[in-house]
Parts: sequence; structure tokens; C-alpha cells
Amino acid sequence: MNNDSSNSAPRGDLTMRVPAMPADANAAGDVFGGWVMAQMDLAAGIRSGERATGRVVTAAINALSFKLPVKIGDTLELYTNVSKVGRSSMTIEVEAWAQRYLTLEKVKVTDADFVMVAVDKDGNPRTVPDE
Repeated sequence: MNNDSSNSAPRGDLTMRVPAMPADANAAGDVFGGWVMAQMDLAAGIRSGERATGRVVTAAINALSFKLPVKIGDTLELYTNVSKVGRSSMTIEVEAWAQRYLTLEKVKVTDADFVMVAVDKDGNPRTVPDE
């Protein structure tokens, strides 16, 4: 994943949009990092589940660091890209962007690689089908 702080344009497919609400933030209006990470995990799960055509679980999150805060009222946008597919695992690049409240301004908040594993109904790894 590219860890520069460039705000040129999101990479990947828009997978989720969600507003940041007061319950997601501290008293200063800064959204909790754990909330942002949870939204990223959801987006990675959606994208990898589509690619695996079934159930997936998160195996690892690589190098997540925050570049800018998300504020109450911002819309968090999650962009995903399947960068690698193994036998049962997939690496999903996730970029989190904040569309600032009541503006068209978008800034990159963070990015990370999520390693997702396709599993069967019993939770055992299964083969990711060919595209």
C-alpha cells in the first residue's frame, strides 16, 4: 500500500460511505481511530467476500497509521483494491478518505493492507475460486 500523504485521488473502488456521528468521537470532535479501523475492516470484508464468493475472516492488518483526523459530520469513504490472491487468502488495499462536512473537499485519512482468508461454514480455510 502506498503510504504517502498525497491527497490526489482515491485508488480502488468505492466500497462504503458512512457519516461520522457524535457517538463515534471524543469530546473534541475527533473520531476514534478504532471506529475508522472498524469501517475499513467492514469494507475489506465486503470486497474480499465478493471476490471469494463466500465467507471471509480478517487474518491481519498491516501498517495502519493515521495521517489526518476524521471529524464529526465528515463522511468516511472507503476504497478497496484486491492486490493479491493466494490459495485461501487475499490482500485487500483499503484507503480511508474523509469528505469534509458540507463541502466537496476530500482528504486521505489512512490506508492499510488487510489480509482476509476465505473460510467454509465451519471456519476452515477454503480455496478462493478463480475469477
